[in-house]
Amino acid sequence: MDSVVRDLAADLSEQARELDGRDRLAGKRDEFDLDPEVAYLDGNSLGAPPLSVAPRLAEVVREQWAGRLIRSWSDGWWDAPVRVGERIAPLLGAAPGQTVVCDSTSVNLFKALVAATRINPGREEILLDAGTFPTDGYIADSVARLTGTRVRRVPMPEMAGAACPRTAVALVNHVDYRTGALADLPAVTAGLHEAGALVVWDLCHGAGAVPPDLDQSDVDIAVGCTYKFLNGGPGSPSFVYVARRLQEVFDQPLAGWGGHRDPFAMAESYEAGPGMDRARSGTPDILSLLALDAALDVWEGVDLAEVRAKGLALGDFFLHCLDELLPGTGVISPRDHARGNQISIAWPDAEATMRTLTERGVIGDFRPPDVLRFGLAPLYTRYADVLRAVLALATVRAETA
Repeated sequence: MDSVVRDLAADLSEQARELDGRDRLAGKRDEFDLDPEVAYLDGNSLGAPPLSVAPRLAEVVREQWAGRLIRSWSDGWWDAPVRVGERIAPLLGAAPGQTVVCDSTSVNLFKALVAATRINPGREEILLDAGTFPTDGYIADSVARLTGTRVRRVPMPEMAGAACPRTAVALVNHVDYRTGALADLPAVTAGLHEAGALVVWDLCHGAGAVPPDLDQSDVDIAVGCTYKFLNGGPGSPSFVYVARRLQEVFDQPLAGWGGHRDPFAMAESYEAGPGMDRARSGTPDILSLLALDAALDVWEGVDLAEVRAKGLALGDFFLHCLDELLPGTGVISPRDHARGNQISIAWPDAEATMRTLTERGVIGDFRPPDVLRFGLAPLYTRYADVLRAVLALATVRAETA
């Protein structure tokens, strides 16, 4: 490291210390089980575990499963999808009675898209965000084959203007998984509604980072995962939001006993349960669900405006460090604030580079062939972690020059 770079690094280090010292959310990091020697910048793939999770799971296994055995289903297990959904609702800008946690993201997207085409009959088109996360495309294609509709891929910024009288529903990502670009959720929703289309929002890369204000934006249906910025743990179940005005006509295709009006009556025919119960399908995955319930404790008393502000500030500092230490780096995330909580950069041999960074205690991720992604989780990411990541990148570049 030459003297100029050393001076820049020293100046940036002082800036990071000042920013961390003023951070109103800094104390939240102490509620997570994180190795202090690791800069963890992959919360947009898998959130870090809150300290509350392990003892809660031990309690569930020892006292509820082992102690109460099957009696635990009536002690609160069966109602957990609704109860945990209500805890997530405020993070989404959703009033009570519109959110439930059940199944995986892929399963819930399938349910949501089929239900939306049934709500909007006589329209033969599903609009799909052209830059969507792959599973969204797989699910949309599957729904189209089953419902006799067709999928038309449209770039996210053109989505609102692309809807027409043929469009039944659009599936749109709130945050682009590769670039971190943020969709204008209120404007896109309004534009689709003007054409008579419904909209299903994929909130996976924004929930817990960018408040979507679903009720205020008149969103129809939304689906999102809970293991990224919500820290629910690997494979934790997904959430579904259905606006109250659509719940009675939300006819989803996986009519399992979990969504039945009286699941323990063992009736031969299906009758959908009231409200959000009808979005459920099978038996709740209790261990994952209650781990998520414990993880949500870290959000108690948190101001979502502060979370959003810090996420943007971390990204701004990341860009500032890049400009100082690695000028000319190809940043593919928006430099303005039309982004989620990640910074993505173009980097040759991204997979090998991320492997080297990980070995040196800086954990992000990559997307082939040449994208490095760094997730910035405001509840535990420090400005010092951001600087460490950029310094590690600078070292890798110097070593391979």
